[in-house]
Amino acid sequence: MSTTLPNAANRPDESVISTPPSKFDIVIDRGFRGLTGFFAWSTVSLVFFIVYEVGGKAMPAIKTHGLSFLTTQTWDLQNEQFGVLPEIWGTLYSSILALMIGGFFGISIAIFLTQDFLPRKVEWVFKNIVELLAAIPSVVYGLWGIFVVIPTLRPSAIWLHENLGWIPFFGTSLSGPGMLPAALVLAIMVLPTVSAISRDSLSNVPGKLKEAAVGLGATRWEAIFGVILPTAAKGIFGALVLGFGRALGETMALAMLVGNSNQMSISLFSPGNTLAALLANHFPEAGEKEEPVLMYAALVLLGITLLVNICGAFVLSHTTRRAAGGQK
Repeated sequence: MSTTLPNAANRPDESVISTPPSKFDIVIDRGFRGLTGFFAWSTVSLVFFIVYEVGGKAMPAIKTHGLSFLTTQTWDLQNEQFGVLPEIWGTLYSSILALMIGGFFGISIAIFLTQDFLPRKVEWVFKNIVELLAAIPSVVYGLWGIFVVIPTLRPSAIWLHENLGWIPFFGTSLSGPGMLPAALVLAIMVLPTVSAISRDSLSNVPGKLKEAAVGLGATRWEAIFGVILPTAAKGIFGALVLGFGRALGETMALAMLVGNSNQMSISLFSPGNTLAALLANHFPEAGEKEEPVLMYAALVLLGITLLVNICGAFVLSHTTRRAAGGQK
């Protein structure tokens, strides 16, 4: 018995879909492609333009101080001696501390929100509350750190210094702003980034993997730590890298909480400084002698931040392709 397919007249939807694009559609398509390409190249050009402008204004300081600018600790405007080693140390130290704290809680929140610990509606509420942390202005975090975090930490810091002061991490008593309050506030600021990207990575893990692990006798936590987290490891690593880049460039909260002291110490309670805080504090009153040096410091911070974000973007891109089946 033969069957005949309905003709196009009896299938209006398919005939519409198979209609060749009109000249108007072609013009719109080409215009949209051209517009997106223009904005893409404009973004790349803007990055190079920023690097060119900052590097050009920093060139006198680069010629004068060279690489010694990165290895000395003195910042003396009167004698024209400048070095940002304490600021580089403070930037990396505070960011690593913040990443350790924010990364732990961010990944924990991502697990909590993706592994059916909560009803869907409650999970949606928690997810939006965490993401709202990114909308709070940096200066508000700084004020909260000054009036809440530092007074809360001070009694514990004094006790630790008096009883465990022989440990380098507690070698200084917290009398005001310091590295630990800055790192705690910074951890809260990077928490939404780490949590959101980690949550997406965990959500992209096929449910059959968890079902197979449970079917083989694994408990929920064994399945999470033995199957789900290793599968999403690259995406989580990308979240941590992007969170680290976010922490490196933070300015106002660190300027208010880190202490702005040109010294290097591993003590959690000692004051320090960061590159971003240095720029924020010195640029308003910078003269002809100090401006090129500050631009040199900005170039160093820009290089560190760009490197971290490029690495994070590469890891995220690689993870996305694998999750979508782009790589076998």
